Amino acid sequence: MPAREVTSDEVAYPPRFGSPTSNAMRAGDFLYISGMMPWDKERRLVGVGDIKAQTRQVLKNMDAMLRAEGGSLKNIVKINFFLTDIRDKTAVWDVRKEMFGDARPASTLVEVVHLVDPLALLEVEAVAYIGK
Repeated sequence: MPAREVTSDEVAYPPRFGSPTSNAMRAGDFLYISGMMPWDKERRLVGVGDIKAQTRQVLKNMDAMLRAEGGSLKNIVKINFFLTDIRDKTAVWDVRKEMFGDARPASTLVEVVHLVDPLALLEVEAVAYIGK
């Protein structure tokens, strides 16, 4: 089965805003979620200056993409966090624990200089297994 684009009405659709990307692609039993920004569905930044609010929004966006395919955050097997300030990692971990519960996917967390939205404090991408 060829890979196919996954969409959700709850998340900003990239082509609507001029981007040539997809929010997620389904390939077999795996869902590859593009880097999610802390945007609402109208591509407005949520939580200016608040790393916890931005983390919640990003994970909420990911959850919407997963629900579109019958999954949830618990299906994520690998997640990558890109922070503009590594000192925010403890706050990000707090929200991650809150939203993932006891699920502990493999993870990477790195500091970056810039993100596509200059007011965003993080971007997050993930791979989920949504098998039978």
